Amino acid sequence: MLKISRNLTIPLDEVEMHAVRAQGAGGQNINKVSSAIHLRFDIASSSLPDELKERLLKMQDQRISADGVIVIKAQRFRTQEKNRADALERLRLLVEKASRKQKKRVPTKPSKGAKERRLQHKTRRGQVKAMRGKVKDH
Repeated sequence: MLKISRNLTIPLDEVEMHAVRAQGAGGQNINKVSSAIHLRFDIASSSLPDELKERLLKMQDQRISADGVIVIKAQRFRTQEKNRADALERLRLLVEKASRKQKKRVPTKPSKGAKERRLQHKTRRGQVKAMRGKVKDH
C-alpha cells in the first residue's frame, strides 16, 4: 500500500512497474544493469475517489498522458530499489498535490487612499519628466 494521507492509500497492485535500462552516462553499470524504473498508474481504473480522479485528469502535468495514465521514469539512483522508492514517492507527491483543494480567490479592491497616492505619484512623476524638456527663451 502506498500511503498518500491518513485516509487515502493506493494498493500497489494498481501500480505497474518495470525495470528498464537507464539513459545517459554511467559506463559499464548503466550498459549492463536495468536499474531505472518505469512506473505506470491508470487513473481511470484506480480505486481513488471520483473527485480526485477528475482533479488528477485536469492537472496540466506532462507525466499524465492523454489516456489518463501517469508515467514516471525514475533513474536518479544506481540501484533498482532506490529508483523504485523514488518513483513511488513521486507518484505519492503528485496524487497528494491533486488531493489538496485550492482556496477560492477573494477579489479585493485598492482603498481610496491608495488610489489617491497612486494618482499623486503619477502627477509628480509627470511634472519631473516635463521639467526635462528644452528650456524656452521668452
